[in-house]
Amino acid sequence: MFASFFAIIVYFKKILDISLVNSIHLKPAGWIFIFFKEDQMKSILQYRWVLAMTLALTLLVMGNFVHAAKLRVGVDTAFVPFEFKGPDGKYTGFDVDLWDAVARKIGVEYKLIPMDFNGLIPGVTTGNLDVILGAITIKSQREEAIDFSHPYFRAGLKVMVGTENIDIKGPEDLKDKVVSVKTGTVAADYAKTLGVKTLRQFPNIDQAYMETVTGGSDAALHDTPNVLYFIKTAGQGKVKAVGANVKAAFYGIGFQQGSPLREKANVALLKMMESGEFDKIYIKWFGSAPE
Repeated sequence: MFASFFAIIVYFKKILDISLVNSIHLKPAGWIFIFFKEDQMKSILQYRWVLAMTLALTLLVMGNFVHAAKLRVGVDTAFVPFEFKGPDGKYTGFDVDLWDAVARKIGVEYKLIPMDFNGLIPGVTTGNLDVILGAITIKSQREEAIDFSHPYFRAGLKVMVGTENIDIKGPEDLKDKVVSVKTGTVAADYAKTLGVKTLRQFPNIDQAYMETVTGGSDAALHDTPNVLYFIKTAGQGKVKAVGANVKAAFYGIGFQQGSPLREKANVALLKMMESGEFDKIYIKWFGSAPE
C-alpha cells in the first residue's frame, strides 16, 4: 500500500520537475496531510488537475487499506459459556461463535482482543476497539456511550450459595450478608440496592464464585446462564442456585457510536434467526433452542 502511495508522489514530482513535497504526514483513520514548499505553490497551481488526480488516487489507495484492516473485537476473558479460553488456548463460546458467523455474513476479518469486562466499553469509546463481546447487558446508561446491536439473548440474575446454606432462598435474603459479584456488572449494581453487609467485587466472575465456594462470601450474584453453567461444571456438588430470576435483561453486541457495522450486524443477526443458524449455535452451548 505505501509503495503505491509513494509511487504516485514520485510520478507527480516527475511531471512537475520540481521539489514538490516538503513533508507528508499520515494520520489515523486514513487521513493524509501533504505539505508543499511555499515557493513552489505557483508552479503547482498550474498543474492543479494533476494534483487533484494524485490526491484522489492516494485517498483511494489509503481507503482500501483502511477498509481491509482487521476489526479489533474486544472479548471478556472468562465468562463461560459465552467467551472463555478453550483447552487449545483459543477463545471460544456462544458469543465468539455468534460473532464469527456474523462476521462471515458481512464479509469482515477480525482479531479477538481479550480483556477484563471493565475495559470493554472504554475500549470502544476511546476508539481502541471496533466491536465488543461479553454478554453485555443493554442499559440506557451504556447506550449513551456506545451503540448496541439488536438483543440476541434474554437473561436475568440468579443467586448462588453453598449446598449446605438454608438461610438464603433468594435475593431478598441477601440483606446483611457478604455477597461476591463481578465488577462493573448489572449484578453489582443490583446488589448495592439489597442492603448487603459487604459487597466483594472481582474483575473475573470465577473469582467471585470461588469466594462463595470457599466460604469467603455467603452468596454470589450473577447472570443466570453463567451461574447455572458453573453449578453444572466446576461447582457441581459444592454450590446451588436459589430463588427466581430477577432483573430480566437482554444482551447486545457493542459498537462505536455511529458505526456502520451496527446495521450490517443487525441484518446478519435477523437472517440467522430466520434461517435457524442462530438456533444451532444456541443449542450447541445451552442444550436446547431459545424459548
